Amino acid sequence: MFRLDDSSSTKPVAVDEYLGEFHVYEPHKAGLPPLKQYFSELWRRREFALEMSRAQIRSNNSDTVFGVLWNVLNPLLLALVYYVLVSVIAGGSKGPDYFAHLLAGLFAFYFVSGCMAGGASSVTAAGKIIMNTAFPRILVVFSAVFIAFRKFLPTMLVYIPVALITKVGIPWTALLAIPMFFLIMLFGTGMALLLATSQVYFRDTSSFLPYFSRIWLYVSPVLFYPDAPFLQKLGPIEWFNPLYWLLGSWGDLLVRGELVPWYFWLMSALFAFGTLFAGALVFMSRERDFAVRL
Repeated sequence: MFRLDDSSSTKPVAVDEYLGEFHVYEPHKAGLPPLKQYFSELWRRREFALEMSRAQIRSNNSDTVFGVLWNVLNPLLLALVYYVLVSVIAGGSKGPDYFAHLLAGLFAFYFVSGCMAGGASSVTAAGKIIMNTAFPRILVVFSAVFIAFRKFLPTMLVYIPVALITKVGIPWTALLAIPMFFLIMLFGTGMALLLATSQVYFRDTSSFLPYFSRIWLYVSPVLFYPDAPFLQKLGPIEWFNPLYWLLGSWGDLLVRGELVPWYFWLMSALFAFGTLFAGALVFMSRERDFAVRL
């Protein structure tokens, strides 16, 4: 459809048949948005992130009885398999307390891996919303982290009877496991932000992620205690493994009932806040370019 311009020129001007306006998307130069306005809008739209996560949970049937049951059974069956491999087949002398350690470590590790997997696909899966709605894109990643947290909560209801049956009990140090899990959540959020940005530019990120997570599981204090000879042999390499400090402290506080040294808290906090800061910085500086890349 064309119309003549009101000026003396007879050159036809194209007009949109429906809206009368044109939307042009161009790559945006990397840089942080105005932070005050950004965080104000982020807080104003917090209900949007919660509703997005609820919709995703309903679409995946994760809020049904069988959905919750599967979220618990998956790591529980894996814990049984690893317990048999490490304690029976390998000829180790692992007691029932080891199963409680294994279960607590797998539940926390699956939370981190859930943040990573959900965060990696969060932006690309929400492509239509991102291209048609103006909002802080970081909300879709927060939504993925909230989904991982919702899946984690029922697992702790399973851990409690396991801890009582294996006579590990619930030590008073379990109260300190709560702030440690908060650090684990911050770390998982930072990893989700980094992987969400990476997935936009490198679409094979989500395909590579399961293999990376499995290797990370084997070199973290989940199948073994933090002071296990296998982990000690890694030496300084293990010092750069964030999950060594985070999950090692989590297991000692929740299962073994031991207070962790101060430097474990320090390293856990440095990795948690450092990863969150790096992830937020990378994501926020690139998010205005996402609509073009999608």
